[in-house]
Amino acid sequence: MQSDMLIAAAESLPQSMTPCSGAPRSTSGGTVLVGYGAVEELTRFAATPGWTVHAPGHPVEVRGIVLAAVASGERAYVHVSADSNAEPHGGTEGFALVREGLDGVVLAVGATLDPILRATEGLDLTVLYAATIRPFDEVGLRTAALAADQADLVLVEPGLPGTSAPQIARTLVHVPHRLLALGGTDVRDEEALGRAVRGFLR
Repeated sequence: MQSDMLIAAAESLPQSMTPCSGAPRSTSGGTVLVGYGAVEELTRFAATPGWTVHAPGHPVEVRGIVLAAVASGERAYVHVSADSNAEPHGGTEGFALVREGLDGVVLAVGATLDPILRATEGLDLTVLYAATIRPFDEVGLRTAALAADQADLVLVEPGLPGTSAPQIARTLVHVPHRLLALGGTDVRDEEALGRAVRGFLR
């Protein structure tokens, strides 16, 4: 059975294009590649200059992102997973503020948002949500880190752990901070996820 996320991607692409995990499909002046559950590809494209990289966490976000990418003619990689958040939260630009807190900052990418919200329930943390990770919203992250009492950051991504760690290091190069990078299978066990975050914040 295909997931709602993959169906949303397929319905949003022109008829001449299909979701794939291989060769990119060209649009007028650009390229859009949709990868389904391909965490290695997500990590590879996130490290490749010149690509806009999206990791939407809800079918509504998938549709908006794919349609915008096709219309703009940009070179875009769209990571689609089998999991999704209960509600859409973000668009194609910047990090969305989901929760405010003072003890640290969580940056949740794509479908990792709902699990990390449940895992950190009761903790006084700012939670940012990203449906697009390249370009990286340096202003949004720096603003949240400086507003917290301490710049302890938890990065939770659907790809390999630490995919966006270099961007965080560059963004906060002048801000003393600590980073816990989680990804992939780390997100599937919410109890273990909560223990990891709580242990990091001690």
